Amino acid sequence: MAQGWLEYMSEEYLAFIKRFVLASGSLKDVAACYGISYPTVRLRLDRLIAKIAVVENMDIRSEFERLLRTQHAEGRIDADTLKTLLAAHRKDRESQRDRVSRPRSR
Repeated sequence: MAQGWLEYMSEEYLAFIKRFVLASGSLKDVAACYGISYPTVRLRLDRLIAKIAVVENMDIRSEFERLLRTQHAEGRIDADTLKTLLAAHRKDRESQRDRVSRPRSR
């Protein structure tokens, strides 16, 4: 990954990161700047941390899985949907491997 986790960040998250840094990490100042509550800022920061952790997790080799997990970290898909989609993806990958490894009959 050339840019690492930054390439997975939307413009919204990049703006949040910039504002957070300019506020010297003060969640209270970020909340005031956005006009939102402290818990809302904390939730956004927690989601950002989770998203970076997913992107940096070297155990995740599939780009599809990484994308799904970042969407979950952002709160865009729920845990049940994540599990369902990952299970379907893994099953599909296994069936593709089975087709490739099976000798062709003539």
